Amino acid sequence: MQPETNEHYKRVLEAALLAAQAPVPVHDLRRLFDADPGPDLVRRLLQELVADWQGRGVELVQVAGGWRFRTLPEYQVYLDRLKPERTPRYSRAVLETLAIIAYRQPVTRGDIEDIRGVVVSTGVLKTLESRGWVDVVGYRETPGRPGLYATTRKFLEDLGLRSLTELPPLTEIERIMDLVDLPKTEEDAVPAQDGQAR
Repeated sequence: MQPETNEHYKRVLEAALLAAQAPVPVHDLRRLFDADPGPDLVRRLLQELVADWQGRGVELVQVAGGWRFRTLPEYQVYLDRLKPERTPRYSRAVLETLAIIAYRQPVTRGDIEDIRGVVVSTGVLKTLESRGWVDVVGYRETPGRPGLYATTRKFLEDLGLRSLTELPPLTEIERIMDLVDLPKTEEDAVPAQDGQAR
């Protein structure tokens, strides 16, 4: 067993993060060692690892749940060739609903319908919930007690964000959605009706 030097700590951190299936917070990384190196040293070594991995196909990043390695976006097209399953394509309705929840949270289904101007199908919300990107975080104190939707930590992790403040400006999201050919669903065209249950 090697003596616990800073270089040894760094190699252990690197190995643990490369093997991790999910982001790892600093307090969990500190438990890797017999003698706790402390949060400051771990953070400094993580920053050194960030620099060590510059200019490679992967990078070490800090996201909402902690630290993780991720592939640089420009290499994703190559990695997709190794996967037999196709990446899911989401409809405009799903992406618009997700954007409303992310930028206006917490919101009810009725709030989403008011903003979009069309009915939000149960399938749209179920898609976002099954992906783990949104969840009901409470209930509005109004008749019917509608559920309040908000994004989850998994949403931040999947997008590589530390917090919602890192979301791009809403105008940028609108521009991207206008450029991308998104699949349509029947739900995209159903106008919201006044007096409808929300």
